[in-house]
Amino acid sequence: MLHHSHTKLCRRCGRGALRTSVLAVLRSCLTCVRLQRPSCVRSSVRTYFMCQAPMDFLSCYHGRTFSGELSLVWIGDGTGVILVLTTFRLPLIVMTYAQSSLYRSDDYGKTFQEITALINDTYVRTEYGMGLGPENSGKVILVADVSGGASGGRIFRSSDFAHHFIQIDLPFHPQIPVSYNPENSSCLLFLSIEYDLWISRDFGDTWIQIHRKVCSAKWGTGNTILFTTTTNETDKCSFHSQTLKRTSDFGKTFKGLIERVYSFGLWERFLLASVMDEEGIKRRIYVSTDKGDNWNVAQLPSVSYEQFYSVLAANNDLVVIHVDDMGDTGYGTIYTSDERGIVFSKETDFTNVTSLRGVFITSVLAEDDTVHSVISFDQGGEWSPIQKPVNTKCDSTSKDKEKCNLHIHGQYSISQNLQVPMPPLTEPNAVGIIIAHGSVGDAISISSPSVYISDDGGYSWSLVLDGPHHYAILDSGGLIVAVEQSELPIDTIKFSTDEGQCWFNYTFTNESIKFTGLASEPGARSLNVTVWGYHPNYVTRVWVSYTIDFAVLLHQNCEDRDYIKWLAHSTDPGAPSDGCVLGYKEHYLRLRKSSMCQNGRDYIVSQEPSFCSCTLDDYMCDFGYYRKENESECQEQPELKGHELDLCVFGEEEMLTTSGYRKIPGDKCIGGVNPVRQEMDLKEKCSNGKTQEGSYSSSIPVIVSVVIVLVLAIAAAILIIKKYVCGGRFLVHRYSVLRQHADTQGDEPLDTSIAVPRRGGAFHDDSDEDLLE
Repeated sequence: MLHHSHTKLCRRCGRGALRTSVLAVLRSCLTCVRLQRPSCVRSSVRTYFMCQAPMDFLSCYHGRTFSGELSLVWIGDGTGVILVLTTFRLPLIVMTYAQSSLYRSDDYGKTFQEITALINDTYVRTEYGMGLGPENSGKVILVADVSGGASGGRIFRSSDFAHHFIQIDLPFHPQIPVSYNPENSSCLLFLSIEYDLWISRDFGDTWIQIHRKVCSAKWGTGNTILFTTTTNETDKCSFHSQTLKRTSDFGKTFKGLIERVYSFGLWERFLLASVMDEEGIKRRIYVSTDKGDNWNVAQLPSVSYEQFYSVLAANNDLVVIHVDDMGDTGYGTIYTSDERGIVFSKETDFTNVTSLRGVFITSVLAEDDTVHSVISFDQGGEWSPIQKPVNTKCDSTSKDKEKCNLHIHGQYSISQNLQVPMPPLTEPNAVGIIIAHGSVGDAISISSPSVYISDDGGYSWSLVLDGPHHYAILDSGGLIVAVEQSELPIDTIKFSTDEGQCWFNYTFTNESIKFTGLASEPGARSLNVTVWGYHPNYVTRVWVSYTIDFAVLLHQNCEDRDYIKWLAHSTDPGAPSDGCVLGYKEHYLRLRKSSMCQNGRDYIVSQEPSFCSCTLDDYMCDFGYYRKENESECQEQPELKGHELDLCVFGEEEMLTTSGYRKIPGDKCIGGVNPVRQEMDLKEKCSNGKTQEGSYSSSIPVIVSVVIVLVLAIAAAILIIKKYVCGGRFLVHRYSVLRQHADTQGDEPLDTSIAVPRRGGAFHDDSDEDLLE
C-alpha cells in the first residue's frame, strides 16, 4: 500500500453542498465552497490506493527495451487477462533486425510476466499480430513474421487465455488479420498474399483453400461467408470486375450474388454493396435484406471514383450512410433510410450516443464555412443546437455573442491536428453519460478545448475539466477517470465518483512519466485502470505502467437505496407525453450522485418501458417532402407537386402514395395520429441492377405506343427523383465529417481486408475508398 497525496476539486457544487463520506479512506466531511466562477474547491484529504510501483511487466522495477511500439489487448470479459506486445524493427543494409516481446497479466495489469519463450522467441507482427476470439472464448491467434523465404507463414494459437501456445505452420502467408466466425470461434478465415481464401474449422490446426482470386471476405450469419472475387488475370482485384459471392457450406458450393462490386458490408439484416455502372465511372448503393438473393437500388446519389460511401450506423430498423462530396473537401451528406434500407432522406453528420436511445450529436457546415454542433433526441427526426452550459461563458473568438452554444469536437477536429486527444465517449451501460471535448461560442473553435459532461443524454452539459484530457468510464458510469493531455511528463490522474461534478487529483508516482494512454477493460464494468507511459532515454525506452484498483475506494456494493428512478428524455415533468421518444418512454434506476459504492461487474441496467400515443413527432417527412425549421408539419416540394414517385422494389415498379409522412424506423408508438402511406404495385417490371441468369420475357403483347409512353413517364419520374430528391434541393444541411463511435464500429475499407470491428472514429481522408464495414 502506497501513501500518496490526494486533493479534490469540485467544478459544480451539488445541492446542499455537503457530503459525508462513508468510506474508511475518506474520514472527513467535505464542504463545497462556492467561488465566483461558479466552481468550488474542496478541502484536501488523504487516501490510499492499491497500486503498483513502476514496473516492466515482470516485477517492480523498470524494464529497458528497444521497443518502438506497444500493443495491448484484453482477453475475455471479467478475466483480468491482458496481453502486451512490444516490437522493434531496425532496417539494415542487407537485412532488417526485428525483435518482439510478449507479456501477460491476469490481475488487470497489476503484475506482468514475460511469456516470449512460449512462442519460441518468434517475432510477432505489429500491425495485426494479435487476433482475439469473440466473447469469452479465451482464444488468441498470434501471427508471426517468418523470414528466410519460407513457403508459408506461421501462427501461434491459444485456447486457454494465453497460458499456453501451439505453433502452426501455414501453407500460405497471411495478408490480413485473422477473422473469427462470431458464432463459432473455432472457424477462422485468412486471406493470403496471393489473394486466396483459406478457412479452418478446427481453430487453425488444418487449413483448406476454398477460392482463388478473392479480394475481400467476411463472415455472415451461421456458416455463411461473403466475399468478392475477380476473373481479371492481369489485375488481381480490379474494382471494375469483382463479383460478390456467398457460400454457406464452407466452400463446397457457391452462389453469385451481384457483379461489378466495388465494396460491400453487412449490418444486422442489411447487406449493402457499392456497385459500379457498366461504364465503370459511377457507383450506386444496392441493398439486400435476404442475404443477397434479391437486391434493390438505394435512392441515393451516385458517386465517382474520387468519392466514397460510408455507413456510419445501422441496426435492424435503418441504415445511415454518408455520401462524399465531389473533390477532396472532407465534407459530404448523411442519408437515413427507411425500414427496408431503400428510400433515404437526407440528414446531417452525427455521433451515435450509445448511452441513451435515439440520441445523435452532429456537426453542420454553415454557409460561411463555420462548423456548428446540433443534437437530435429522436434518431435524427429533429435537430437543435446544444445548449450552452450554465457554468461557462461564450468564447472570446465568437463573432455573435447572441448565438452562443456548445460545440463538440470529434474525429474531424482530431484529423485537423487540433488539441483533441479523444472523440466523444459513451457506454451503453452508463445511462445518460456523455463525455466530450468542446468549445462554447457561435461555432467550433480552433483554440484548446475543454472537457464537458452530460448526465442526461445531451439535454444539459457542464464544463468539468479545463483543457484537453484523456478519459475513461468505469463501473458502468459510477466512476470516471481522466489524465491531462500534456507535452510534459505527468504524475497525476483525476477521478470522479459523481458523474463529473467533483474531481479528485491523485498523484500515482514520484517519478513523472511521458504519458501514452489509459487502458481499461472494454465494457466499462471494471474498477481498474492502467496508466501507460515511459521514461525517455536516448537509446532505450523504459516502459512503465501503473494500475489503480478503485475497488479499494469503492469497496461497498451498491444497495437499493443507492439508486433513484429516472425518466429518460424528460423535458416537461407532469405532461402525459413527457419522456416519449420514438413512441415509448423508459424509466431507469440510476446511481445517486451522492452514493459512494460500486455497481459491480454483474450490474444490469434496469429499465421500464411504456408505449406512447402517436403524434407527428413520430413521423419523418416522406420522400419528396420537407419540414420548415421549428415546424412539425411536412410540406411537399413545390417541384414535385403533381408528379408520381415510382420506386423499383425487387424488380417491380411501385408507386408511392403518401400524405407526406413515414413513421421513423424503430418508432413504437400506438394509436393517435396515423397519416396514410401506401405503396401500390404497378405490375410493371423494372431493373434494379441485379445480375441474373437470363432475362425477363413477356408473354403479353404490348402496343408500341404504350411502351413509349411508359418509358417516357418512368424516365421523367427518374429525372425528378435524381434532380430534386437525390440531388438535394430540399436538404437543409451539409456537414463536416465529425463522427465517432464505439459501437458504430469502425471504417476499414472492406474491399481490401477482412476487418474485425474496432472502436474509434470514422473520419476518413482517402475519398477513393468506400467504407462499408
